[in-house]
Amino acid sequence: MNYGFDFSFVEEFWHSLLVGAWLTTKMAVVSLLLGFLLGVALAIARTEGGAVPRKLAAAFVDLTRNTPLIVQTFWLFFGLASIDIRVPAFYAAIAALTINTSGYTCEIIRAGMESVHRGQKEAAACLSFNKAQVLAYIVLPQAIEKMYPALVSQFVLMMLATSIMSEISAEELTAVGYQIQSQTFRGFEVYLVIAVIYLFLSWLLRIVMNACYDMAFPRSRDIRKGGRKTPQGCKS
Repeated sequence: MNYGFDFSFVEEFWHSLLVGAWLTTKMAVVSLLLGFLLGVALAIARTEGGAVPRKLAAAFVDLTRNTPLIVQTFWLFFGLASIDIRVPAFYAAIAALTINTSGYTCEIIRAGMESVHRGQKEAAACLSFNKAQVLAYIVLPQAIEKMYPALVSQFVLMMLATSIMSEISAEELTAVGYQIQSQTFRGFEVYLVIAVIYLFLSWLLRIVMNACYDMAFPRSRDIRKGGRKTPQGCKS
C-alpha cells in the first residue's frame, strides 16, 4: 500500500475542530440536563401518576424509543418547516436529543424507583412524610444511585449521537469533519482525528459524571474505596 499519511491539516483547521468540539459539548450538556429532568418527570408519572398521566407518559416513551433519532430530528427540522414553523438547527438538535434521551432515562429511573422496597415508603408515611417528600428523600435518591452506571452509559451514547445532527447542518464536530475532508480529500486522517476527539469527549464525560456521583453519594464512594472509616472510640 503506497498511501502517504498526512495530518498537516490539523495545524490549519485546529480552530474549526475546537469550535466543532465545543458545539458538540454544549449540545450534549444541555440535552443531558433537559433529558434527565424530563425523564425523571416521566418516570414519576409512570409510577406515581393517575391513569391518564401513566398512559400519556407510556405513549411518549414508546414513541421516542421506537422511532429512530434521525427521523425525530428530521421531523423537528424539516417537517415543522413545511408548515411554516422554522426551528434553527441548533435548537432542533437540542429538542431531538432531549426527547430521545428522556425516553430512555425514564425507563432507567423507573426501574430504579420500582426496586425501592415498599416497606421504606410505608415507614416514611408513618413518619408523616407526604408523597412529594417520599419521592424526594426516599425513592429518587436510591433510584438514581442504583441506576447511575446505566445513566452514564446512556448519556455517553447521547453525546455520541450528536454526530447525527450534522444531517440538519448543525455545525458540530462531525459536520466540521465533512467540511475539512471536502477541502483536503484526506478522509482517513480526518475521520481518525474526529474519532480521537470523540473518544476524548466520552472519557471526559465519564470522569465528570463519576465526580458528580462521588459528590452526590458519598456513602457509595466510601464503600467503593474500602469502607467508611470507623470513628475513634467506636468498635468496628
